[in-house]
Amino acid sequence: MMKYYSTNGNSDHATLEEAVVKGLAPDKGLYMPETIAKLPQEFFDNIEKMSFQEIACRVAEAFFGEDIPKADLDRIVCDTLAFDCPVVEVEPSIYSLELFHGPTLAFKDVGARFMARMLQYFIKRRDTGREVNVLVATSGDTGSAVANGFLGVDGINVYVLYPKGKVSPIQECQFTTLGRNITAIEVDGVFDDCQRLVKSAFMDSDLTSHLTLTSANSINVARFLPQAFYYFNAYARMKEKGIADELVISVPSGNFGNITAGLFAHRMGLPIKRFIAANNANDIFYNYLLTGTYNPKPSRQTIANAMDVGDPSNFARIIDLYGGDHAAVTSLISGCTYPDAIISDTMRECFATTGYTLDPHGACGYRALKEQLRPGETGVFLETAHPAKFKDTVEKAICHDVEIPEKLAAFMKGEKLSVPMSADFADFKRYLLTK
Repeated sequence: MMKYYSTNGNSDHATLEEAVVKGLAPDKGLYMPETIAKLPQEFFDNIEKMSFQEIACRVAEAFFGEDIPKADLDRIVCDTLAFDCPVVEVEPSIYSLELFHGPTLAFKDVGARFMARMLQYFIKRRDTGREVNVLVATSGDTGSAVANGFLGVDGINVYVLYPKGKVSPIQECQFTTLGRNITAIEVDGVFDDCQRLVKSAFMDSDLTSHLTLTSANSINVARFLPQAFYYFNAYARMKEKGIADELVISVPSGNFGNITAGLFAHRMGLPIKRFIAANNANDIFYNYLLTGTYNPKPSRQTIANAMDVGDPSNFARIIDLYGGDHAAVTSLISGCTYPDAIISDTMRECFATTGYTLDPHGACGYRALKEQLRPGETGVFLETAHPAKFKDTVEKAICHDVEIPEKLAAFMKGEKLSVPMSADFADFKRYLLTK
């Protein structure tokens, strides 16, 4: 059985079930698996012959196979991946890994759907009759992905905390119109306030004694680890094309769960040459790469709002993964940071020259490859959300209509249901205790 330790090192090791249900370790650290299994060379030799689901089942077994029977785990994986994550050529040597083909048109559908199914599996196995309350802070797509991933799941209540006026209207309607077991909480503050409220709830003994709480942010191992699936799939599809030998992956990065999943994939043997962490104006990690000093600061609002994070939670996992060795981190990861004007220009230039429509987050990843790709390398950037989710911003940049997919239009027809909340933890605690 795999054990999970805290990045802060002051808590007992947990089982997978405990790590998933708790979300955060008692010492406020993030859970990490004791070992990261290397996949055999034979797997990589034949990976291009495998489907996305076949690849994901094999990777999931390496992560979770000691804790969940193969048949149950395969069912969870296959049910999660009811959609594809294709690689699409944008221009010579630069490809888009499209992660917006799930139900909420964002990359977080993979992790959210997987976690919902794994948590339900553990709840049924426990059979205690006690409901689980999922708390999630969102700067954009996490809320919609988690809300829709958990919608209607028996025994689970979801509370989505989001900053008032700081998510796009289309993003907002994807988690405020659902009702049922989903409650949207509109916080008068920024994303960091939402994240602070969630973390504070886990540390409050009154709340934890009355309620079973867990998190569905990328701090939860069942949320961020499954994101490794599509890195393996991207490599397989590029190997199919015969261009996987010098592969560079550019990842739009906010809370850093996505790139951390890629680093785990690399540790498992995935032959990625290097990674680029593409930031918007929130340049905390970029400055760490330059200086070796991590200096969190209040987040800045940008048009790539899902990356508006001033203190990325998963930085702790990256530091733990590389033993705090700055040189080891910078040998594998480079960075970049772009203001809104550059992001807009990038969307416009890409559309004008290639006909490909970027969303603001994917634009950061694409721009990084344009600037940092070396001769002989092939770049894949993560297109993390459908551009229609940022319709006004994208249309303004490219001067062209962006069609709204039908499944996105369906959300926009619903009535907004949300609970206004201050950024004061006492108010949030009082609200939860009345539930």
